[in-house]
Amino acid sequence: MIGRMTSMGRTDLPPAQQAALRSAVRWEWFTIAYTCVTIALIALVVGGSQAMKTAWIEDMLSLIPQVSFLVALLLIRHRPTRGFPYGLHRAMGVGHLVAGVALLAIGGSLAVESAIGLLRGEHPAIGTVNVFGQTIWLGWFMVAVMSVIVIGPFFYGHAKAKLAPVLHNKVLYADADMAKADWTTTVASIVGVLGIGIGWWWLDGAAAIFISAGIVWDGWRNARSAVLDLIDQRARTHDDAAPHPLADRIVASLETLPWVAQASVRMRDMGQVFHVEAFVVPRRRRVRLARVEAARSQIAELDWKVQDVIVVPVASLPEETRGKERT
Repeated sequence: MIGRMTSMGRTDLPPAQQAALRSAVRWEWFTIAYTCVTIALIALVVGGSQAMKTAWIEDMLSLIPQVSFLVALLLIRHRPTRGFPYGLHRAMGVGHLVAGVALLAIGGSLAVESAIGLLRGEHPAIGTVNVFGQTIWLGWFMVAVMSVIVIGPFFYGHAKAKLAPVLHNKVLYADADMAKADWTTTVASIVGVLGIGIGWWWLDGAAAIFISAGIVWDGWRNARSAVLDLIDQRARTHDDAAPHPLADRIVASLETLPWVAQASVRMRDMGQVFHVEAFVVPRRRRVRLARVEAARSQIAELDWKVQDVIVVPVASLPEETRGKERT
């Protein structure tokens, strides 16, 4: 049902975005299935390694962005109502926040646990297993499993990274970014296991702290981004690298109208689409309604992400919409 989605509330998706959304949904379901398999495999060999345990929990946490994305899609497709006049687009931002807070809280807990174990000098032990009459150190199975499961994130991470800007979806971008960085978790867990094998027991705790720090960083970055969007910071690009260029395009488009002397924009990110308030200083005191409506239509046609447009004739531009962004 989600895969056939052709609109986001009031906004109809162009063909390119419809195709990207269908692809994103397929990748998210594939990722969930792949991650469930990796969780099961790691559970079979996790042993006494703190690094392996931390990597195992990180895989469980990585399911949160995918589930948040799919659940949010079920909500944002609904059109605005009297109860929710802006639609339910904020559900995507809420999902982003939930994922960030979960990563931050659990990553912090794991980091503290790993640090305490390292300071106490706890020596982790990895046993042996009997395979076809041969006694084999379990650590080799750990290394083998972690070396195999790292392959998937390279493929679906890069695929989602290409789709995120097409859909302007920060949850999808965060998910892709975490997937592309999964190799560091794998390498750290392998180093921790091999450290135990050669008698450097402290390498396991250090690797666990490294993995936990990565989880905390992902959580902090995603929670911060979600909170700033939910409290209506100026709309930014999908990766939060810069203010979204659409605002400048809207101003330039309005200033081409012969009846507009000056224009500015206040634009907020609703989760995957934008709410635009455009302020115009007319050249004459009276402005015909038809001109205002034509300006609204002109703005809406600039980009599919424009969900709502308000054009307000004013005597002077609001101070917060002038000049460069203050940070």
